[in-house]
Amino acid sequence: MRILYVGNSFTARNNLPGLVASLAKVRGHEVEHRLISAGGASLRQHLNAGTALEAIAEGGYDVVVLQEQSTLPVKNAARMQDSVRDFDAAIKAAGAQTALYMTWARRNAPETQQALTTAYAGIAAELGATLIPVGMVWERFLATHDQPRLHDADNSHPALPGSYLAACVFLITLLNEHPVDIDIPVKGLDAATAAQLREAAWTIYEDLATQ
Repeated sequence: MRILYVGNSFTARNNLPGLVASLAKVRGHEVEHRLISAGGASLRQHLNAGTALEAIAEGGYDVVVLQEQSTLPVKNAARMQDSVRDFDAAIKAAGAQTALYMTWARRNAPETQQALTTAYAGIAAELGATLIPVGMVWERFLATHDQPRLHDADNSHPALPGSYLAACVFLITLLNEHPVDIDIPVKGLDAATAAQLREAAWTIYEDLATQ
């Protein structure tokens, strides 16, 4: 599978694409990936810059993962959804599938997760895009766990456990594989915590899928 990621530091931090690829490899999937990222960038800024559209038009990708600026879906869902529509048209023209990386609320504003969920889920349903519900999984995990901390010290970006949990959700959603017994070392993450996060990702995702 070839995946193009378009986003900002929420995707780049802790090398999320690499984490996804390493989990997938254990399940027998070779994943090649490219990341087009700019700090704090919105999807509209990526559209205007042109680099992502050029990469999509070159073809060869199976999936293009779109990650919007972290608070824009809360502040201006209509703008976010317009940008996704524009990207989706280019992605479909290139023969690829659109996937939306739903991010999470800031640690000090958990009530904003509902707006994020609504914005991402709504446009995914409209376009037939794949929804990667990381924010929803984070929300469920945080409701019952104080540790490990998913947010970094800035209460916004992902700490390594947060990115690892996200990668497990990517594995389930994009590759239809469960992460539970994947026991590969991750630098900076102890084995017990990694196992806890893999189990949580699977349990929460399965629960969300039945609702």
